[in-house]
Amino acid sequence: MEVEEGGVQFEDYFPSMMEGSGAEGFIIELCNGFHLLMDVEKGLITFESLKRSALLLGLQDMGDDEIVSMLSEGDLDGDGALNQMEFCILMLRLSPGLLDGPKQWVEEMYIHEPDEEALWF
Repeated sequence: MEVEEGGVQFEDYFPSMMEGSGAEGFIIELCNGFHLLMDVEKGLITFESLKRSALLLGLQDMGDDEIVSMLSEGDLDGDGALNQMEFCILMLRLSPGLLDGPKQWVEEMYIHEPDEEALWF
């Protein structure tokens, strides 16, 4: 992830992650990413938790408007924050490489029912 003029640019590593770990491993990694970014007390990715994470990731140049925009992009229920499902949906939507990859990846992700414990720890 890089902050450039005109917004944040992401490099799409998801196809290689999917290829290396399969659908279940990829979903677990997405969940791990959510947990790294979330506000522990709220169990959500909030403006504050995302801003704090941006600083830790070296993205201190990321403006408040860009953080709000990222949250808005994935906020399906309108609460101003991202729950785990909204985060995973957003990450998948932002990865054109996953949908361009082998059809098997997409099928595995949609038919796979990961272990409940893996998603909610």
